[in-house]
Amino acid sequence: MKYTIVDQSTCIACGACSVHAPDLFDYNDEGLAFTIRDNNTGTAPIPANLEEDAIDAEQACPSLSIKIADHPFHGNPLQYDS
Repeated sequence: MKYTIVDQSTCIACGACSVHAPDLFDYNDEGLAFTIRDNNTGTAPIPANLEEDAIDAEQACPSLSIKIADHPFHGNPLQYDS
């Protein structure tokens, strides 16, 4: 299983994530991206049929705000950064 979250502190609201993975990402009232399935906590697994879309969104994000990991983020997008 894979999990995803948006680091809203670096999101530039470019729209790339929702173009590549519209079933996973949307925008809040401030225009910042968030994960739809878990309200950007990074705790809901990405459905297997959407994993490729999530990876495409991560690779397309110019601010590197989309994070993907094998474990839940529990609200912390920097949890697995080294």
